Amino acid sequence: MKEIAVEFEKHNESDKVKELEDAVLELADLSEDSVHLSSAVQAIANRYQPKEEVNNFRKLLEDEVSKLKGQSTTSDPNSNPLVRQFKEAVWKVHHEGQPMPGEEQEDIVMTSTQSSILNMTCPLTGKPVTELEEPVRSVECKHIYEKRIIMQYIKSSNRCPISGCPKKLRADRVVQDALLLIEIEELRKMNKETEVEDFTLLNEDD
Repeated sequence: MKEIAVEFEKHNESDKVKELEDAVLELADLSEDSVHLSSAVQAIANRYQPKEEVNNFRKLLEDEVSKLKGQSTTSDPNSNPLVRQFKEAVWKVHHEGQPMPGEEQEDIVMTSTQSSILNMTCPLTGKPVTELEEPVRSVECKHIYEKRIIMQYIKSSNRCPISGCPKKLRADRVVQDALLLIEIEELRKMNKETEVEDFTLLNEDD
């Protein structure tokens, strides 16, 4: 959507850009909700004890989701990496080199997908995140791992395997959110573009 929005912005089709921005904001909200829901289901499953009376699972789930939302530190959708990257790409069309509104000149502007993907390789498999079969991300520290391997790891240790990371991991808080897949796909595209540029430069040198 970012690339499409950039094209619309180049042609000053602001209404269409706004529609895409609203869609990105909605996607960010849905992604956050899916993470909370997944964590809530896992948490309830871990605590569940069969009883004679029938449990109201809907109520349990709603309460758990509400609790997780209350603990969330990402309530502002504009701080979501996907939303930020979208807005920055659109802003740069007509304001290249200028800080976005609300940013100080000396602020470091995060413009690449790499800035929202904290680790480029899985610490347990050594594979680039773009090659992971089932990438998952810790809700706590945002580090990315291969799901099967990290779930095995958590059984024996709850500390994030990234060197220097103090966060502790829980199986129900290591999830595959929708944004992660989008960010990884963006990273793949960036890597391909870099490869093409490098190949072009090599040919020019020849």
